[in-house]
Order: sequence, then C-alpha cells, then structure tokens
Amino acid sequence: MLLAVITLASVGKIVTFLVMLSILIVLHEYGHFIVARRNGVRVNEFAVGMGPKIVGWTSPRSGTLYSLRALPIGGYCAMEGEDGKSSQAEQQREFRENADASSVSFQAKRPLQRLAIVVAGPIANFILAFALLVIGAVAFGVPSDNMYASTVLAGSPASKIGLQPGDRIVSVAIGGAVITDGDRVITAIHRALGKRVALTFERDGVSRTMQVAPEACPTDPKMGCIGFVSQKRFERVGLGQALAVSGQEYVGIVDSTVGSIVLLATHFTKYAGQVSGVIGMGQVAGVVQDYGWGPYFGLAATISFALGLFNLLPLPALDGGRGAFILAELLRGKPVDPEKEAFVHIAGFAALMALMVVIAFHDIARIVSGQGAF
Repeated sequence: MLLAVITLASVGKIVTFLVMLSILIVLHEYGHFIVARRNGVRVNEFAVGMGPKIVGWTSPRSGTLYSLRALPIGGYCAMEGEDGKSSQAEQQREFRENADASSVSFQAKRPLQRLAIVVAGPIANFILAFALLVIGAVAFGVPSDNMYASTVLAGSPASKIGLQPGDRIVSVAIGGAVITDGDRVITAIHRALGKRVALTFERDGVSRTMQVAPEACPTDPKMGCIGFVSQKRFERVGLGQALAVSGQEYVGIVDSTVGSIVLLATHFTKYAGQVSGVIGMGQVAGVVQDYGWGPYFGLAATISFALGLFNLLPLPALDGGRGAFILAELLRGKPVDPEKEAFVHIAGFAALMALMVVIAFHDIARIVSGQGAF
C-alpha cells in the first residue's frame, strides 16, 4: 500500500530531496575535513556517496583519496586514527601506549584540537543554513507581505463569494478591525469560526469586498477556514535587504528548532509523534517544492540547521557523543575508561535506535493513513 501512494510523478521530487540532503551531509563532512587538515590530521579518504567506489583520485600532496561512491546519499571523512571499530577512549589509550608526537593521527592531537574537528561538521551546517537563506533570497527573492490565493476549493465559502486562484488577499475586517498583513489575515480567519468577516480581494486591479462565514477546518474543527490555500509571492531585493531578511529567518529557524528539541526532551511522549524523520522530511519537501525554489531553499536551510543541532546531541554515533567524551577527557586529564564508554555507547545507541524506529513508524503511519507521499 505504501508503494501505491508513491506515484511516478513523485520520482523527480524524491531525487531532488535526496540530492539536497546529500549536499547537506557532504558539506557537514567537509567541515570535519577542513578543520582536520588545518590541525595536521591526515584524511585517508573523503567520499561523496556511500557503497562501492565508482571512481577515485589520490592527492599526491596530502595522500587523501577523493572518491565517488555508488549510492549518491551522503558521504564521509575518514581520518587517520579513526577506525570506526573501537571506542574513542580505547583508540586514545592505544595511541598513548605508542605515542608519536609527530603523528598525523586524529588521536595524536590535543583534546581541544580533537573537539574542534568533531564540532566542525555541525558548525558547517549552521553556516550553510544561513548561506542557503541568503542565496535563496538573492536568486529568488524574499516573501512579500501580500498574500495570494493559490487554490480555491470547489463548493467552499471562498468559491461561493467568487474568490479565484491568483487573487490577491487585500484585507479581512472583523468587528470593525481591519487586518492587512498576510500572515495575520490567515490567523484572523482561523479565529473567526462561526462569525462573519468582510474579505477584500483584488483581481486585475479591481477590488471586491464580500461577507463570508468561516466554517470548521477539516484538519482542526476548532479553527475557521473559508476554503482557499494561501501563498506568498517572492520579490527580488538587493543584497543588503536579502541579508537582513535572511538574518530574521535564521533567528526564527534557531528558535523553532531549539524549542522543538527542548519540548521533545521534556515531554517526549507528547511530542514524539510529531517529529519527522527522513521519510517525513521528504514528504514535506515534495509539498514545498510545488511553491518554488525560494521556499525550497528555506526548507533546505531549516534541515541543515536541524542536522547540525541533532549531531551535537550527546548520543553515540553522533558528533555530540564523541565530543562529550573528549570534554570528559579534558576535565579528568585522561581518557574515559574504555569499558565505561562502551557501556554508555550501548545504552545510548539503543535509545537512538528506538527513537529512529518511533519516528519512522509515525512517518509511515501518516502516509498509510492517507496524508499522502510527496
């Protein structure tokens, strides 16, 4: 049934989403790469994609193998001293037993250097998020204050008063209060369930004001809807305004993402079902793509920031987990006991896998229940 809802028309959106996600991951790994090289760590391989190698080139200067892998999803930065088989503490202890001050191994570097290399990936995602917002703003413009009707549902109150796709929503008046800001117009309609409002819309330079009574929204019976899908159009701006608008959007992304993680951590059972994984993100990306590349760059920026922040969580297999043990080493003056680290890794990895299973289950359940795929 799941495959049935993924139509052929969705393939392009899926490919676009996977390419976007891969770029975010590869640039995350590039953050590790840059700081590792700056600190004298040898990078044995920098790969784009996963799986079997298709083609590769070894730099005669650094000895790094740059490879393209068969599966175009993500990538990795393989550093000397990071075998991926034993724990950080065990690798650090093995290195100290055979210490070589001139070593190009990751383990040979001071704790602060290793910590800088570890957090460089998430920081790269944070920087990339802002860069994506700026690029999107310069290339495709920024959302205007005006709101337009992109779709009008047949038989809805909006269609009955003559609203058509492409009409500009000028204002809504409720109880003598006139609201013109696009976002506040939608909020006012949602709050006007059971009331009559005066909706003013414009078509071909001619404005019309019609009385309409919002009905219960299909998705939330407590909110009012009149049956149109709103859309903002994008206006080209100069670099200065693009930077200013991007800064405001970035602050909003930081606030909402951090707030979501805090809510998940403090009220897990309540909010776990609202968290989306790769499947859910792909579904949202497919919808956003219909609105153009401007919103899609904004979504990519949001995912990039979330990817960086998620990787900083002190969980095994994540940069935050590696960084936590390096911080413990800094405080103790020696690496954590390998056996204790192994126990933490096992418990943390089990918790991480459980979280991923819960998220994937809810993503699939939303699709199977009829909420669509892309």
